[in-house]
Amino acid sequence: MSNKEKFYEGKAKILYATENPEVLLTYYKDEATAFNAQKRGSIAGKGEINCKISSYLFNLLEKKGIPTHFIDCPSAKEMRVKKVKILPLEVVVRNIAAGSLCKQTGLAEGTVLKKPLVEFYYKNDELGDPLLTSDRILIMELATPEQIEQLRTLALRINDILSEFFLNCGITLVDFKLEFGIDSAGNLLLADEISPDTCRLWDNSEKDPNRRVMDKDRFRRDLGNVEEAYRRVLERVSFNL
Repeated sequence: MSNKEKFYEGKAKILYATENPEVLLTYYKDEATAFNAQKRGSIAGKGEINCKISSYLFNLLEKKGIPTHFIDCPSAKEMRVKKVKILPLEVVVRNIAAGSLCKQTGLAEGTVLKKPLVEFYYKNDELGDPLLTSDRILIMELATPEQIEQLRTLALRINDILSEFFLNCGITLVDFKLEFGIDSAGNLLLADEISPDTCRLWDNSEKDPNRRVMDKDRFRRDLGNVEEAYRRVLERVSFNL
């Protein structure tokens, strides 16, 4: 990778420039972070697993009419993507109460929401990625009213597709984070990744609250067997495509 020009490096991935100015190469790292990078570690094989899961799910969504930045995977830990300008927003969809929603509302973990909840968070580590209202997004000029509505509509559609797919895998999609970007033609595309790093996934065959966890909560909460859980997600996703 050292002979490629680095375009950007994040917590979980490195983006490299390519011969095509409209295409970037994403390298998935094995490093893991939590709590705005206050906790750091490494998960063996995570980069390859997340790259494969993301490519499978991007393909699934593309077939269902969701525009994404995905092009292809030239190697196990690399993904070619369309270059986009990432909106500084994390779009979170919640189906079941867990994580920060429980801490901020007092809802018991596992409470099934009457309808999916769509939330927007400001991508800013220094501020702790705060929850934003639509009015705050507009005041901060992070997105237009049209983009906010489009983000909400796309997020709910993606939730419908992924919830049904994961259910067929024997997994409950508790909640997940999405990121979107604007390409050179002004199109809004789903970007970043969709993996156990960005989704909360519970194994439907497990009743124990700790054993059912198949996502990065195993790393956050020191539950152990993180790589094994990620690999089980990959196995079920690839089997059900």
